[in-house]
Amino acid sequence: MTDDSLNIQSTDSPQTGVPQADSADQLTASIRRMEQAIEAILFAAGYPVTYDKLSSVIGLSVYEVRSLVAHMSDAFEERGIQLLQFPDACQLCTREEFAPYIREALGIRRGGNLSASSMEVLAVVAYNQPVTRAYIDTIRGVDSSYAVSSLLDKGLIEVTGHLEAPGRPALLGTTEKFLRVFGLASLSDLPKTESLRVGVAGSGDSGRGGDSQTDGTPPENADGLSPKTIPDTQDPVPEGGGGSSRTV
Repeated sequence: MTDDSLNIQSTDSPQTGVPQADSADQLTASIRRMEQAIEAILFAAGYPVTYDKLSSVIGLSVYEVRSLVAHMSDAFEERGIQLLQFPDACQLCTREEFAPYIREALGIRRGGNLSASSMEVLAVVAYNQPVTRAYIDTIRGVDSSYAVSSLLDKGLIEVTGHLEAPGRPALLGTTEKFLRVFGLASLSDLPKTESLRVGVAGSGDSGRGGDSQTDGTPPENADGLSPKTIPDTQDPVPEGGGGSSRTV
């Protein structure tokens, strides 16, 4: 990114104390100072900070803040922490491969694994959202109430609305925490796979919805283990300084 890519005002910023950028060197120093301020804010926060908030604090437009963050992310490519960029926010966190070292150094207890059945439900929701629980049950062929409740408790999925059908069943979708945990900037970054959508008999929403339940099917077990691990708490356990980690 060049200095000209940011339309920085030549007057002093009362919020950041950035000197008047009368020369190329001063402008470069101004931009570097703002990047350092953003890095400090994200490190101290340990959770996603919106571009709107950074804009109001730094004294730049949201577009300029996004440009700075995109430029900053390149500097973290070969470091133990990474700068995640989401549609409306950004966050500093540790890289997944260093989680074992962080746990050992800080004595952090490993969180419980997602069961294979929970991963199935999460995949169905992620690739087909918004969906009803009945839609999930139909695809899997078993009752998914246990996995759905577990994923709701962990904050990986949420109720995004209700289907306009008898009983108005809840529509489920993934959360921003889901993106953070799996290191995704947006749903478009999900691995490409064959569509999981199937036609659900009697549904009026392309296979989504309908509030019929699978009767007589015992709740799924949690014996299977997934490659990913999810913390028992509502938020990822911080790993290292103020930055938080997406894995524990």
